[in-house]
This record gives sequence, structure tokens and C-alpha cells, in this order.
Amino acid sequence: MGRTSSGAVGLLCTLLCVLAGLCAALPAQARETLVLSGGDAVVGINPYLGYLHDAEGGLDAGDVERLQRADGFTAVPPGKNSFGFQSGAYWFHARVRNADSPTTRWLLVQQYALSDEIEIHARYPDGRWMTAASGDHRPFQSRAIRYRHPNFWLELPPGAPVDVYVRIQSESSMQIPLSLYTPTAFAEASRDAQFAIGLYYGILLALFFYNLVLWLTTQDSSYFWYVFHLTAFGLVLFTLNGLGFEYLWPHSPWLADKSVPLSICLAQVGVQQFARKFLDLGNRWQRGDRVGLLLIAAFALLGIASAFLPYRISVPIASAGVFISTGWVAVEAIVVLRRGYAPARIFLAAWAAFLVGTAMFAAVAFALLPKTFVTEYGVQIGSALEMLLLSIALGYRYASLRNENERIIRDGRQQLMHEVKARTSELQDALSQLGDAHARLRESSQRDALTGLYTRRHFHERLPALLQEARAQAAPLSLLMVDLDHFKSINDEHGHLAGDSCLRWAARVLAGTLRPAHAVMARFGGEEFVVALPGHDLEAATGLAEKARQALAGSACDSAETPLRITTSIGVHEVDLANDEGIDQALERADRALYRAKSDGRDCVRTAGEALPG
Repeated sequence: MGRTSSGAVGLLCTLLCVLAGLCAALPAQARETLVLSGGDAVVGINPYLGYLHDAEGGLDAGDVERLQRADGFTAVPPGKNSFGFQSGAYWFHARVRNADSPTTRWLLVQQYALSDEIEIHARYPDGRWMTAASGDHRPFQSRAIRYRHPNFWLELPPGAPVDVYVRIQSESSMQIPLSLYTPTAFAEASRDAQFAIGLYYGILLALFFYNLVLWLTTQDSSYFWYVFHLTAFGLVLFTLNGLGFEYLWPHSPWLADKSVPLSICLAQVGVQQFARKFLDLGNRWQRGDRVGLLLIAAFALLGIASAFLPYRISVPIASAGVFISTGWVAVEAIVVLRRGYAPARIFLAAWAAFLVGTAMFAAVAFALLPKTFVTEYGVQIGSALEMLLLSIALGYRYASLRNENERIIRDGRQQLMHEVKARTSELQDALSQLGDAHARLRESSQRDALTGLYTRRHFHERLPALLQEARAQAAPLSLLMVDLDHFKSINDEHGHLAGDSCLRWAARVLAGTLRPAHAVMARFGGEEFVVALPGHDLEAATGLAEKARQALAGSACDSAETPLRITTSIGVHEVDLANDEGIDQALERADRALYRAKSDGRDCVRTAGEALPG
């Protein structure tokens, strides 16, 4: 078992070195000053970072400042936010200037919970230094805000550039997703994150009590080991998300370190024991059962040893062991499924979801994948699917065993039921196909054939429902009227085929910018589009319209012989819900705002309340 784990670790390290070599060969982009403007609320600073690897960990802020001024820092490669498991300390530098933002107090957050030591040193133009420290090797109360990720208050007075140095030293994975938040933006982001995490643990808690009751009533040990695995894996994520340090052991950096490998080992013991019982390996595949027992013993020993081993040794071994353990469970399921055990099918589907999510999470730790929403939370998504499917598989297994015991006296009836089910399935398939065809026909009638957006007629049908919903929820609703500037000249100079292609291109650019805000878009006629923005007041809608305008102006349609630059004029109007403004009146005011944009020289955004130029 030890040779297998060492081989897996060696393979992962080799892949890491190859990837690191490839990344190092890429040209580093020149770093720029991060400029904060009035519209900024959340700013990722990784694109502006340079880094320095202090292999001995002995440099102080003064040394690092001199090295930085002597161009001793290397720009962080684009998209790179993880350096894997590294020795020593890493220093990161960014120059930040508050151009015109009214917010002078920002929160710097490292969106990774397991860093041992993280320090921030801010040098101001007058020579003053600000220093703060955090990380899970310090008491939780040392953080600026009580939150699961390390965070620091940073004063950024208007006008003057501030040099920010961040030192990270950790036996965990060296990850650097650093972002600046205004206090309001952080409150909103942390609220949403806590809600998502609470939803995840709510699912686990519901499954825990449901299967606990089933175990107590059926005395089936498979339910007990499922509950054990669910609890242990919940503890793994509770630890990895920083919630364990926040709520369970805020004064114990030792537990913050040891809980990671220990919870991983407990989860894998539960995984192997649950697989043995669920798949009935003792009767169906005895050799696989013996391998499962060896893995249980290995994880139990590693869990005990992790109390004494350094974090940098125990965690990579435990993480690599997860691949071996989960992969072996998949092998067990495939073998038992091939031998005719039907419940293994759902079991295997559950394990596939878990394996993909776990693999992405571990790959981020070893710097094999970038840290994104999917890779960071893939393990939560995969494990939630796994737990749900395993719960279904347990129910399916219990029903299968019961049905097998009653099979002899039900054979005749089951044959008849099988035929009925087959006919019913055929009928359901036919009805389903008919329903799909109807849905496709209805969708086709609602779409503009050229751009793929909704038609003007369908937009008029949708708008009353949006208006009613906005009034019921007391939420704002805004309209955009969008017109492509001087579009007739494109048709005249390049032909209607090029014009049609540019219309499709413009529709894609607008949709890519506006649809993430739940926009309802339609082609209003010719080169004109109309957009409804639920939940957006006039200010938010104007900002989004400006973003869409810049997206069009910043790229080109390459459908003609030469790329064509297209600009757009956009009118914005927030529907007056308090005075029961009607649909036609709202559209007319949005159109009036569009007219103002055209009158002001086009390629701009205007609202209905702005005065026409004199």
C-alpha cells in the first residue's frame, strides 16, 4: 500500500513539475498599477501582481521593497492563482491607486482558507507602513472581520499610489486568489457565499437524519456506514472551507492543521466500509473485499500518524490517497455491476460525480488547474450529487433485496406488469417526443430567424408578466432601447449579407454581456434591439448598458473583407412602478432616451430624464 501511495504522489509531483516548467517558459506580462475608480466594488488584484519566492523565508518587508524597486519581482502569469505545495515564503506586490473612488477603506481578502501565515505590508507615499497578519496559525480573532477567509483592512486615500506587499508562508497549497472589496460589496458577497454553503450543509444534514432513521429502523449496516461517510466528508469540507477554524477550534492552530488529513482519512475509511457493505463484496468479489480492508487499515494508520507528521507530508499523501481510494471503489462497482448486481449502477454514477469534483479540487491544490468557481466548488457539487445518488442507491438496494425475496410468488404477476410497463413506456416516449416537438415548434415561433433573439411580438407577450412580477416583489424593472449606429452604410458599402452577419455578431455580443444579468432580449426591428432588465434600477441598468456599449465598440465584426467597427446608441428607462406606468408608455420613454443618445452624437448611453443638447 505504501509503494502505491508513494507512486501516486511521485506521479502527481512529476506532472506538477512539468506544468510548472511550461508556465515558467511563458512570457510574463508587464504589470500595471491597479487603479480604483468610482464604479469599482470588487476588484481581483491577481492580474497586477508580481511575485518573489523567498526559499529561506528570511526576507523582511524592507528587503522585499528594495528587491521590488530593483525589478526583482516576476509578473504572475495570466490566470495563475496557485503555486502548489512549496517551501519557504512567497512575496506578492501590487501598486494600487485610488483614482476617484469615494471608498477609502477597502477589505483585502485571500479567498483560500488554509494558509498558515499571511501578512500584509502597505507602504504609503509619505514613508508610512501599515502591517497586519492573519492565517490559520494565528487566533481567529486576529482577522479584520470574522470570516472564514483571511482578510485585512486597507486604507487607500485618493490620488496617491500605495505599494502593497503580501507575504504567504504555508505548508498547505500556495494559492493566491486576492481581491479588494468595498465594505458593502463584501457584505453582499459573504452573504451569498454563506447561503450557498448553508444550503449544501442543509442537504447533508437532511440526508444524515433521513438515513439515520432508516438505519435505526432496518438495522441495515449499509445505512450506518453511509451516515459515517457523510459525516466525515462533511467535516472535510467544513475544514477546507475554513468553517472549522471559525466555529470549532478558533484558538487552536494545531487542530486547524491536523483536522485536514484526519478528516480526509476518516472519510475514506467510511467510503471503503460503505462500499464493502453496499456492494456485498464478501460474497460477490472476495479479492476486492480484501483490498478494501487493506485500504481501510492504511487510512486508519495515516489518520493516527497525521497527528505527528508535518502538514506538508500528511496532506499530500492523504490527497493522493483519495484518488487511489475513490478509483478503487469505482473498480469495485464496475466488477460487481458486470456480475449482475443492478444497484451498483446508481452507485457507480454517484462515484463518478464525486471523483470528478474531487479530482478538480486536488488538481487546484497541486497547481494543475486554475482556481475558478467550478474547480473550487466542484468537490461540493460532486459530493452533493454523490450523497443524493447514494441515498437513492440505498433505497434502490433495499427495494431490490426485498423484491428478490418475494420473486418466487410474484413471477407471473411481474411478467404481466413488465408487459404493461413496456407499453406504458412506449406511450410515454411517444408523448414525450410529441411534447418535445411542440416545445421546439413554439420556441422556433418565438425566435428571430436571423439573430436567434426573441421576436418583438414575444417580447410584448413577456413584458406584462415581468411588469407584474416587479410590482409584486417591489423590485425595479428597466428597459433598454439599442440601435446600431450608421448601420445602413454597412449594407450599402458591403452588401446585405455582410449586414446580416454583423447583426448576428452584434446580437451575440449584446447577449453575452446582458444575459448573465437575466436580461430578456428581442430584436425590435431592423438594427434595433429591446432589452428588459428585471431587478435593475436606473443606475444599475445604465451601468450595464455602458458595459454592453463598450463590448461592441471594443471589438470588430470580421464578416466583411476588412473588420467592421460598429458602435451603438442605447436609451435607458426605469419603469415607474409607483405610478402604474403602462407598457407602451415605458417603451416610448425608452425610445425617447435612445433618441437623446443619437442626438448627442451616437455611441453613448442616455436616459429618458436627461435633457436634449441645446
